[in-house]
Amino acid sequence: MHSVAAHAGVSPMSVSNVINGRKVRPATRDAVLRSIEALNYKPNAAARALASATTMRIGLVYSSPDSAFVSAMLVGALDAATRCGAQLLIRRSTSKLSDIRETILALVEEDGANALLLPAPYCEVVSGQDVLKNLGEMPLMGLCAGSELPDVTSVRIDDFAAAYDMTTHLIGLGHRRIAFIRAAAHHRISETRYAGYRQALQDAGIVPDDSIVADGDLTFDMGIVASEALLNLPVPPSAIFASNDDTAAAVISVAHRRGIHVPEQLSVAGFDDSPTSTRLWPPLTTIRQPIIEMTNTAIEVLARRFAEGDVGSEHTIYAPYEIVTRGSTARMTQPI
Repeated sequence: MHSVAAHAGVSPMSVSNVINGRKVRPATRDAVLRSIEALNYKPNAAARALASATTMRIGLVYSSPDSAFVSAMLVGALDAATRCGAQLLIRRSTSKLSDIRETILALVEEDGANALLLPAPYCEVVSGQDVLKNLGEMPLMGLCAGSELPDVTSVRIDDFAAAYDMTTHLIGLGHRRIAFIRAAAHHRISETRYAGYRQALQDAGIVPDDSIVADGDLTFDMGIVASEALLNLPVPPSAIFASNDDTAAAVISVAHRRGIHVPEQLSVAGFDDSPTSTRLWPPLTTIRQPIIEMTNTAIEVLARRFAEGDVGSEHTIYAPYEIVTRGSTARMTQPI
């Protein structure tokens, strides 16, 4: 198949689409068919039988298996796929476009995926790229995109509003020096959640201070690094708002190691309301993002589109969020 693609000057995914009868441009179809004839290519009969079966096979791309977000997403995907009578095909990838492209190609060509579920940041990275065009009319859903994607339907919350509300909550507790730990730049939440945080400060008459904004990558390990940097400042923050619960857990860990009392000396807030949030001491104040339910919704939409042969017209499906207050936030009673 790769040889046919090279001969025709198209992607291997386009060759797969032609062989399996998916919609492609007439010029692409003609080029592929000419190359198939010239190279005497014989598609594997078993693979073609698999590709033409009526069972929906959902290709799902994931990142770190240690992530609380990934764990919740997989639980939701398994539940929904079982209920819809679909197969779930899972592959791991980095966030690089070239790696995502190869992973999607492998899911379609090697595993026989005929629908795709791409959580953030994968749906964000492929948005506007040729990899989507090569999929033809294959049903595709994004999950938890940090902003609206014009060419990918995504189930998401309003990250800007959620971050705004959490920052406003911390301000309401009397905090003025509120630090923020961002996500990695390839996640769009690094922009939208940060923007919500800044807007809440400005609306409260607080001048945003970039010296108490740290960069992370949504992992516990980078949360340790970011926390150390923030707490080493000459005037440390009285509250730290992290972009996810794994990072917030790292903040609490560093605080405990330094003998800083949470929440009396330092309030800590997270994002997601993952199982981690209730296993910490004190339990974490966080934003509940219903990841399992959102994944369920995404797969139900995929199932409808697959059954109806419809790519759909929705661009964004919003899920509700809420602030869950627990023991990690309070009014500061004594400075660090």
